[in-house]
Amino acid sequence: MLQGKDLEMPRQLNLAIVGHVDSGKSTLCGRLLHALGRISKKQMHKNEKEAKEKGKGSFAYAWAMDESADERARGITMNVGVAYFDTKNYQVVMLDSPGHKDFVPNMISGVTQADAAVLVVDASLGSFESGMGVNGVGQTKEHSQLIRSFGVEDLIVAVNKMDSVEYSAERFNYVKSQLGIFLRSCGYKESAITWVPLSAMENENLVTAVSDTRLSSWFHGTCLLEAIDSSAPPHRDVSRPLRLPICDVISSHVLGQVAVCGKVVCGAIRSDSKVLVMPSGELATVKIIERDSSRLSSARAGDNIAIGLQGIDPIHVMSGGVLCHPDYPVSVASSLELKILVLDITVPILPGLQFELHVHHAKVSASLVRIVSLLDQKTGKASAKKPRMLTAKQAAIVEVCCVTRAPLQQMRLNECLVVIICGVCFFVQVKLEREVCVEEFGTLKALGRAFLRSQGSTVAVGVVTRVVQVQVQGERAEHAC
Repeated sequence: MLQGKDLEMPRQLNLAIVGHVDSGKSTLCGRLLHALGRISKKQMHKNEKEAKEKGKGSFAYAWAMDESADERARGITMNVGVAYFDTKNYQVVMLDSPGHKDFVPNMISGVTQADAAVLVVDASLGSFESGMGVNGVGQTKEHSQLIRSFGVEDLIVAVNKMDSVEYSAERFNYVKSQLGIFLRSCGYKESAITWVPLSAMENENLVTAVSDTRLSSWFHGTCLLEAIDSSAPPHRDVSRPLRLPICDVISSHVLGQVAVCGKVVCGAIRSDSKVLVMPSGELATVKIIERDSSRLSSARAGDNIAIGLQGIDPIHVMSGGVLCHPDYPVSVASSLELKILVLDITVPILPGLQFELHVHHAKVSASLVRIVSLLDQKTGKASAKKPRMLTAKQAAIVEVCCVTRAPLQQMRLNECLVVIICGVCFFVQVKLEREVCVEEFGTLKALGRAFLRSQGSTVAVGVVTRVVQVQVQGERAEHAC
C-alpha cells in the first residue's frame, strides 16, 4: 500500500470516447491532441502526407489514433486507441473506442476502465438518426447503455459535425431532445450530462471558446476541454488490496518479454514487489511500471499503466486475468449468480442459446441450459409451469451449472442466474466455457459487472450477486477464497 508522498500524485481521469461508427471520434481525438501539443509537427505532416496519398486526406487527424494498417485501410477504429493529455485538474487517459458493431467486444474491454465518457454523435441529417437505430441497428444507443452499465455517471455528449448543418440551433436542440430522452431512460441524471456542440474537422469549440458566429450567437456554454476538466473527481480506493484486471498482454524492449497493461481498480503497486497472477495462481515480480512511456516507482487505484513482470512463464499470464496482492487473491468462479437486465430482445429466449459473457476484460462462451419455471410477475413466486421458451414479458426460474477444465476441482451446481426482461425477473441455467476472475458487485463494482452478447448485439447487462469459487493450482494460491 502507498503512503505519504506516494499518494501526492496528480489525479488521473480515464476518459472513454464512444459513439456510432463514423461519428468522428478518432478525428475529434486527433484534433484535441494536436491542439494540446501532443502530436508533433513532424508526425502531423507524415499523417497528412500518407492520408493524401491514399485518397483519404480528411483522415489525417484520425490517423493519430488509428495507427494500424487495417484501421487505415478500412477507415474505421477496430481496437481501443490510448493517448494522454493534461488539463488543469487531471492527467487524462483518453480511450478511443471502436464504433462499428463488429468491434463492440473491443469497445467493452476498453471502456471497462473508464471514469467518465464522451459520447460523440453526428449532427448530420440522417447520420444522427442512423446512430439511434432509426434506419437499422445504431451503436449510439448500445454504447450509451453499456457505458452507463459500466458505472459511468458523468457523461459529455459531443454533438459533432455541426458545420454540416450550418451550426443550427434547431438541429442541436433536436438531437439533445431525442437523445436526452433515451439517456434518461438509461439512468443518467440530467444534471450529470454536459452537451457540447462542436466541429472536430473545423476545430470549433474543442479547446477554446466558440469563434464561429453561427454558433456563438446561441451557444454560451463550455468547450469540450473545459467540460472534460470539470468532470467529477472519481473515487479511488487505495486502502484495499491490489486488483488490476489485465487489459492486454504485451512485450517490448523496455518492459521485457512478459508485460501487461490495465487500470488499477483498487489498492496500489510498487516496483520490485510481488504480485499474484490469477487465475493461474502464480507469483511474479514487478520490475517496471510505466505510464505514457514514463517510468514510475509506484501506481495506485485509478492509474492506467503498463507493467513488466519477471519470474513467471508467459503461459500463466492472459488478458482477463487479474494481478492481486499475494495474500489477498481475487475470487475465481466456476459458477456465478447474476442479476441481469435484458436490453431489447426481438426473438424468444430458448434453451441452448449461445452467447458471450463479458466480465471486465474477460470473455467466455456460455450457453443457456434450461428454464425451470416461470415467476409470477406480481408476487415473484415460482409457478408450477415449466415453459419451453421465454418472451419479453415472462419470468421463470432455472438452474446454473458450469463447464470446468482440469485442474479445477468439482464444481457446485444449482446456482442461480437472475435475469430481468423488460422489468420482469427470471432464473436461467447456463454453462460457462472456463473459469473467470470476479468479485461480487457489493464487494468491488469494477470486477462485478457482467455483459451478455449474442449475434453481434448486447442482450443483457447485470451484476454478480454471488461467486461460486474453485480451487486454483499454482505457486502460491492453493484456492481462491
